[in-house]
Amino acid sequence: MAEHPDIVLLTPYARSLGIELSEWEDGVPVMRVEFVEAVEGRPEHFHGGATGGLLETAGYAALRAELAERGRDAVLKPINITVQYLSAGKSQASFAKGRVTKLGRRSANLTVEAWQDDRTRPIATAVMNVFMGEPED
Repeated sequence: MAEHPDIVLLTPYARSLGIELSEWEDGVPVMRVEFVEAVEGRPEHFHGGATGGLLETAGYAALRAELAERGRDAVLKPINITVQYLSAGKSQASFAKGRVTKLGRRSANLTVEAWQDDRTRPIATAVMNVFMGEPED
């Protein structure tokens, strides 16, 4: 899969949290967010909404990379997103990576994992269903 940073389009919300592209891993973008005031919930812990935002951003980034690899362009709209919070995010950087589990003509299913220092111990996971509309000319 191609590794093009311009594939990873960040929403204003993602940019406001400080989410950025960390690296490409096996052709899939890994997203990162540092622990800053904008993501803090209770003292020295990530806010659940910031964790959800990181998961969602990583999911869309993985889908855009897959679509680019296939030469497809689409307007992405969420159908649903289910987040499972597994443990509290502490005051350090968090990472997330998505995986396209099914890519259809009009919809896609994804799974996403977020972790901090130990990738084998995710702090949260998500399942996403995304509608893919035709781009407007």
